[in-house]
Amino acid sequence: MNCIGAALGAVTGRLIGDAAGYVGFAALIAVGAYMILEARSSMGERKPSDVASGWGLLVASLAISLDSLGIGFSILFVGVPVATSLVVIGIVSVIATLLGLRLGRVLGSRVEDASEMLAGVLLALTGVVFILLKVLHVG
Repeated sequence: MNCIGAALGAVTGRLIGDAAGYVGFAALIAVGAYMILEARSSMGERKPSDVASGWGLLVASLAISLDSLGIGFSILFVGVPVATSLVVIGIVSVIATLLGLRLGRVLGSRVEDASEMLAGVLLALTGVVFILLKVLHVG
């Protein structure tokens, strides 16, 4: 999804120019804010999710894919080496997913709300950092 996002970002960048980067950055912030609101609204009332199969796996995959799509879309407009960034992001994503699945089994629902909140905050901050890098011409 990072690569698809980068390809869509390149096409969109050709169509609407530099504004495409800001659209991607805003999308990251919006998805992060949505995750924060969802985590806050459902704290304590959620049943453990089964992400090993069925709908739980589909929903988890879509959530991860949307994050990756947004990062891929935005990465072109930050000014970092795209190929290297996509490889590093891909490797880190796989490691983080595997680690998250392992920790999820151990920690269970005790940290589910906090981890969703943290993920939303980190995603929104990624969008903010990308905007700052672009505005300050860093990279």
